[in-house]
Amino acid sequence: MELFWFIPTHGDSRYLGTSIGGRAVQYPYLLQLAQAVDHLGFSGALVPTGRSCEDAWIVASSLLSVTKRMKFLVAVRPGIISPTLTARMAATFDRLSGGRLFINIVAGGDPVELAGDGIHVDHDTRYEATDEFLAVWRAIMQGEEVHFNGNHINIAGGKQIFPPVQTPYPPLFFGGSSPAGMNVAAKHADVYLTWGEPPAQVAAKIEQVRSLAARQGRTIRFGIRLHIIVRETEKEAWEAAEQLIRYVDDETITTSQRIFSRFDSVGQHRMSQLHRGKKSDLEISPNLWAGIGLVRGGAGTALVGDPSTVAERIRDYANLGIDKFILSGYPHLEEAYRVSELLFPELSLPKSTIYSQPHVCSPFGEIVANDHFPEKKEGMAIDHK
Repeated sequence: MELFWFIPTHGDSRYLGTSIGGRAVQYPYLLQLAQAVDHLGFSGALVPTGRSCEDAWIVASSLLSVTKRMKFLVAVRPGIISPTLTARMAATFDRLSGGRLFINIVAGGDPVELAGDGIHVDHDTRYEATDEFLAVWRAIMQGEEVHFNGNHINIAGGKQIFPPVQTPYPPLFFGGSSPAGMNVAAKHADVYLTWGEPPAQVAAKIEQVRSLAARQGRTIRFGIRLHIIVRETEKEAWEAAEQLIRYVDDETITTSQRIFSRFDSVGQHRMSQLHRGKKSDLEISPNLWAGIGLVRGGAGTALVGDPSTVAERIRDYANLGIDKFILSGYPHLEEAYRVSELLFPELSLPKSTIYSQPHVCSPFGEIVANDHFPEKKEGMAIDHK
């Protein structure tokens, strides 16, 4: 099991649907967040894409030299950029980072945004173009000279001089809930990503994609994209969930859902169906809460609860075949620490050196009366009071 975090390049906040408690995307904040991810023991972080985000490749590159171990899951959008140029970018990043790159393939889901980027084809045609893109990209990254004449891509003698560090190439993550998306994932992806749907729905997806991959003579791993609201008690966790949407009103929900309704993304439609645009009955499965999707596109659900309960729900997904968990929480810097402190021990994940070695943080913190170190008690939750 690997736990990843999230770099919010569209901005961060304490609350959803309001400017109250908002944090602008500024490099010092991104730096703090990346170094927290690097230091706390997460495997890496997802860097998102879209016109509401800062460019994923530039952000990831800017954070490369200030981190040591974390991997960057960086988005590639077929149709906006050529597969050969993307291959050079990926190989360069992989070499300069010492193999710290994962690739997240995003075919896009908002026709309005896509038209603004010069893409004017329908949903299934985008996935057809993505299939061609990945066929070229994978061949180039494996050192082949590529001659390809497809319906969307025409490459004559494409090749790459400098190879990536990882073989055969940095792992490909791919999400898509439609039949077209699943077929492309089965053919090309190393990790199939799903958003945080109830376990029964996730199980059905896994079974379908695994079967499609087997027909291609391939095996595939699975990941899930979820938010996390973990506190020392169940009561505190659910209170935090309600606080997160305290400023979300009916008008904001209506406006958000109207925008999401124009998307041709099957995954986005599935997310919207979970909450039905209402603030009531948001616990759609034990400890799985759909409140975030009221106003946020993409991943719209969160696991909510105390550490042992959230860990159990994560294990439920792991038992289905999920081994990559891409998590996030608002605000992302503080919640990265909460998840590392509260959840990692419950999942028996390796601790960062910050927690695995004796240390002194201040005379008013761990040292009692300026002289005495309190006894370490295994299994005791950290007191944030």
